[in-house]
Amino acid sequence: MRLLSLSLRDFRNVREARIDPSMRATVLVGPNGQGKTNLLEALFLLCTLKPLRATRLAELVRFGAERARVEGEFEGAGGVRTVAVEIGPEGRTAFLDGKTLSSSDRLDAFFEGRAAVCFSPDDLLLVKGGPDQRRRFLDRAAFNRWPAVLSEAREYLRALRERNAALRHSAPEVEESFREPLVRTGARLVARRLALVAELAPRVAEAFAEISGPEADVARLAYRPAAGIPVEGTEEEIASRLAFVLAQRIGRDREKGYTSAGPHMDDLTLALGGKGARPYGSQGQQRALVLALKIAEIENLRDEQGRPPLLLLDDVSSELDPEKNGHLLRHLAALPGQAFLTTTDRRLLEPAAGEGAIFYRVREGTFERDLPPVIPGG
Repeated sequence: MRLLSLSLRDFRNVREARIDPSMRATVLVGPNGQGKTNLLEALFLLCTLKPLRATRLAELVRFGAERARVEGEFEGAGGVRTVAVEIGPEGRTAFLDGKTLSSSDRLDAFFEGRAAVCFSPDDLLLVKGGPDQRRRFLDRAAFNRWPAVLSEAREYLRALRERNAALRHSAPEVEESFREPLVRTGARLVARRLALVAELAPRVAEAFAEISGPEADVARLAYRPAAGIPVEGTEEEIASRLAFVLAQRIGRDREKGYTSAGPHMDDLTLALGGKGARPYGSQGQQRALVLALKIAEIENLRDEQGRPPLLLLDDVSSELDPEKNGHLLRHLAALPGQAFLTTTDRRLLEPAAGEGAIFYRVREGTFERDLPPVIPGG
């Protein structure tokens, strides 16, 4: 899947722009706050229907505008298809080849193998931050691997809201009717996450060893459920255990007014040499571990789906030391897919961008092709 063009209108600080990307590396250069990351967010929205940074969709609409639109032309096995997303007062609307997709439509055709992996300075919170950061990583990575996760996660959140409301306002027998859909959708989400962790774990260990050297501690990740729920076996067995725990904790959940066990409370354990990476890992080790997680996701998607994802790298060079930055760029240069990178200094990425790279100068939401500098006497 190749991106042939990208158009933005009234998106973040971009009034109107069009990008014709390289088939390899497209580099966005400019000071902070000019709109480089906004273009990455537009790409992420096209590939996932979810914002990269915004907590509310309305934040994606340029101040003073009524709606935002992002549109891309993608070339795949079925030819060239046009996908678009509009954000307006009524919410988000997706389009495929000019046709509006309703909430009842299957989204498989819209995604059609598109996936995007983003690496930004905020990803250091995967180690340093709370469980919600790691759950978000798991669910985004699971969606890339299995697009059906998007609707499955929505079903779970809807069931969770309904049960929480029943806990606060309804009689005990009413809550039981909401428990079954929560258990069913929760077990499905946990099963997806477990399958993903099983695929990523050996790749993370390999990537971390390559980055940090053969003498480094072994990197490990494991799924850690809340409330001590065993998460092994089939999806049906996971559902049975979750149902048992929820029944046991009904008194506590009623008192607190929320569901205290399930995938919305789970965590991903990150360890180095058997010790937690957050309390015991150095800053360099933590950054290497985050980098290994991203490389593992990229490699897993390429091997399992037969195609690499779009790579979105937001000012990564400023957060990694020269050695790790060089490792990342060498790894990306060997991948056959497209990459979009942002930087404040073209010189940081120019040597590694590779043949066919295209540079854009970004200023106040505008994008202009940036030609190579003229070398005197060259």
